[in-house]
Amino acid sequence: MPTAVAREPDTQVPARPVPAPPARRRTADGRWGGVFLAPWLLGLVLLTLGPMAASVYFSFTDFGLLGSPHWVGGKNYAELLTDDPTYLQSIKVTLVYVGLSVPLKLAIALLVAMVLNTKLRGLSFYRAVFYLPSLLGASVAVAIMWRQLFTGDGVVNRFLAVLGIDAPSWVSNPDYSIYTLVALAAWQFGTPMLIFLAGLQQIPRTLLEAASVDGAGTVSRFFRVTLPLLTPILFFNLVMQVIGSFQAFSQAYVVGDGQGGPAESTLVYSLYLYKAAFVEFKMGYASAIAWVFLLGIAALTAVNFLFSRYWVFYDDEH
Repeated sequence: MPTAVAREPDTQVPARPVPAPPARRRTADGRWGGVFLAPWLLGLVLLTLGPMAASVYFSFTDFGLLGSPHWVGGKNYAELLTDDPTYLQSIKVTLVYVGLSVPLKLAIALLVAMVLNTKLRGLSFYRAVFYLPSLLGASVAVAIMWRQLFTGDGVVNRFLAVLGIDAPSWVSNPDYSIYTLVALAAWQFGTPMLIFLAGLQQIPRTLLEAASVDGAGTVSRFFRVTLPLLTPILFFNLVMQVIGSFQAFSQAYVVGDGQGGPAESTLVYSLYLYKAAFVEFKMGYASAIAWVFLLGIAALTAVNFLFSRYWVFYDDEH
């Protein structure tokens, strides 16, 4: 019988696939990157850049939303700055609102953050409680609740009556109505508080202990150690809160009954923009208002960055 011959195992290593040339691989990666970016780019063009370009054109036209736009050049901008007292009133109200609410909000946020930075029991609970108003946001429901609190027979006046104080109807009195909006903004201090708290926890305790050994008291340690190290956080909160305060709308709309009342005392800039566009149907005029608004906020932000070099200190500067 023929004997079986043992075969040697196949030791040949399978050939590796030849990699694509680098140029071809980069081209393929670029195509796939373009595919995944396409939805975002489409949304950017159609939902952001396109409407912005249209609003620039409309700002130089007489456009009533229902008809065709007619080119009027810089008439809308000239009317804004020289022949519209209501527009100037909205600027005044907005500056008062921002000038009062932002410093008050940041001061409360920093004070509460410093308290929460100590070793308190139930610290997580207090953080959640203080952040809850900011979590609600500038919703219509919160604005309605706030309006009910400050009416003539609201909870605030009932409490003051118990103390023997005869308070006015805050939301119906043009001398006080803007302060209800300021109080609402200051009440929602949760977001800057958390940012301040994160900054405070990054300050080395050795610096505070060294200052204490040198004889610095609590106030001196705050102004000479804590505050200088916290200035980058303070600057960030300042920029963000200024921009956000200029965009306030729903609070003023609800408290002022949609008209900026009483006597235009709550007619903030965004509310006047809304009225010009969707109440008076002056879309071209409203577009001009919007672009002045954008340029104004950009200029104010640039000024903040310009002056920050004089009072904001970073770690590499110490």
